[in-house]
Amino acid sequence: MVIATKQEQTKFWQVPEADNLELLRATYIRHHFSRHIHETFAIGVIQQGAEVFDYRGTTHIAPAGSIVLINPGEPHTGHAADPSGWTYRMLYPPVGLLQRSVVEAMRGVPAIAFPEPIVHDPILVGWMVRSHQALEVAAPQLEQESRLLWVLTQVVARHAETRPRLRSPGKETRSIQQVRQYLEAHYAENISLEELAAIANLSPFYLLRVFRQQVGLPPHGYLNQVRLRQAKHLLMKGWAIAQVAHQTGFADQSHLTRQFKRTWGITPGQYQQQRNSVQDGGARLPLL
Repeated sequence: MVIATKQEQTKFWQVPEADNLELLRATYIRHHFSRHIHETFAIGVIQQGAEVFDYRGTTHIAPAGSIVLINPGEPHTGHAADPSGWTYRMLYPPVGLLQRSVVEAMRGVPAIAFPEPIVHDPILVGWMVRSHQALEVAAPQLEQESRLLWVLTQVVARHAETRPRLRSPGKETRSIQQVRQYLEAHYAENISLEELAAIANLSPFYLLRVFRQQVGLPPHGYLNQVRLRQAKHLLMKGWAIAQVAHQTGFADQSHLTRQFKRTWGITPGQYQQQRNSVQDGGARLPLL
């Protein structure tokens, strides 16, 4: 649902597969939130402008690039710091979802709470924005699950009142090789993080950490590379771009085109044209 009035715009949606996780992307100019509470956590990134809010008896100003962390049941307000307004992305994870996300790392640690309502953590900001965007555009299941689990665990590990100590990832070479082989054999399928964790016999979050360490990419990033590699082979054979997208697991032709251009620097159509030029004796295609 998108609602726009002049310069203000809001988009609100839910992710049923993640305990009906609620998300909001909004730009507010004149809007003032009255004092209210959430049953969930409120975790967000200020992308432009600044937000002012009253919380725990103090007025806070959250500038662009900062993260806002509001605990469940805590009354707070919200409005723009100046006439230009503010733009932000918010997640509202239920308590149970956040607890389950960090169960591996927490290991019996007491209830989760954030002591500071505003934190500055550029690395986490990047993770949060990319996760929020993946959930907004209905990215592949593996990417959505991986990014969300990573963000929820990291926000607790880095900023909760009681922070878990994450054990150093081991080698797990055989498990990671099995996951890579599965991704290469089933690249066109809508693979879930739980599937991969079961194959590796590792917990989902630990799998993410070990895979990143050994491969240099998260599982969804590796899957994307496999799909793009297969897409190149089919494009070389002259397949239609829409057919290639469907055959290699991309949502549609536009999704393939965005990923292809981001990785190789040219679109699938340009790639085919240059390949044809080479075959016809034209200019040599740069190696990709």
